[in-house]
Amino acid sequence: MALTTIESSATDAVRGRVARSIEGRRVDVKGRLFEAALVLCLLVSLAILALLLADVIGDGWSVYPRRGQNFLQNGLSQNPVKAGIAQGLIGSFWIAVTVVVVALPLGVGAAIYLEEYAPRNRLTSFIEVNVRNLAGVPSVVYGLLGLAVFVEVFNGFTSADGVGRRTLLAAGLTLAVLVLPIMIITTAEAIRAVPQALREGAYGVGATRWEVIRTQVLPYALPGILTGALLSIARAVGEAAPLILVGALTGLAGRSPGLSVGSLLDPSSLTERFTAMPNVITTWAKLPKAEFNTTDTAAAIIGMLVFVLLVNSIAIVLRNRFEKKRSS
Repeated sequence: MALTTIESSATDAVRGRVARSIEGRRVDVKGRLFEAALVLCLLVSLAILALLLADVIGDGWSVYPRRGQNFLQNGLSQNPVKAGIAQGLIGSFWIAVTVVVVALPLGVGAAIYLEEYAPRNRLTSFIEVNVRNLAGVPSVVYGLLGLAVFVEVFNGFTSADGVGRRTLLAAGLTLAVLVLPIMIITTAEAIRAVPQALREGAYGVGATRWEVIRTQVLPYALPGILTGALLSIARAVGEAAPLILVGALTGLAGRSPGLSVGSLLDPSSLTERFTAMPNVITTWAKLPKAEFNTTDTAAAIIGMLVFVLLVNSIAIVLRNRFEKKRSS
């Protein structure tokens, strides 16, 4: 009886030491220092971002009360009093639409094949490695690709008459190719995160592979897919170098027939010359005039931020809606 009591006491003591070790009652100095360093990095990053936003809003906000409607509706001009960002917003809008229409189905389809259909062999591994490498290629390289392919080779496809080859559609297709690796990677990661039990349960009741993907995999992975689409659109809308190579108009060019306020919902704008918000901002920022350098440039940056936030908000609302459906 006494021996049993001693053994029980020793066992309880060992369990107590293990429990204290697992609960982490000892002070982990290195871990706390690392956590503090991470928090410091976060605070510094937020402070820099807040300073940049405060500087931009402080310089450009005065333009909107003074000439807000004209600034949003006017076209490009060399006169800072008459210059507006309407053509840049229209160009960025159609670029975002082209990216969604082209890159989203291609990226999702490629990711589904790589994750659900492709055999695990060297060829599949080679394709996956190259897709990840393509995601890190500089954007100017994609601009050269778009210039060679969509402008020079497919000029009849990207323009109404085959003469004006540097069109909005060529720019949209170039940026769709640019963000396609990002779309494939994020979609593949979302599909990979789907629990295997969902697939096994669907197969157990006699579902085919496509039925499993359509009814189980895609609904579960849809929030992650929308996140990838959000990142892709934000990347495409903020790029300037590929658009310059493809032939975007500068921020001082005159009005183009396809880049007027009335052409916002007109698909024929895709076959016209174009500009976009990054090109307008970079052109105005380089000008010696004080109005373009400070007030108008900062106001254009504010307009672009609002545009990107609106696009991201739509994607976030859709993602949250599908997440609620998945959890219910």
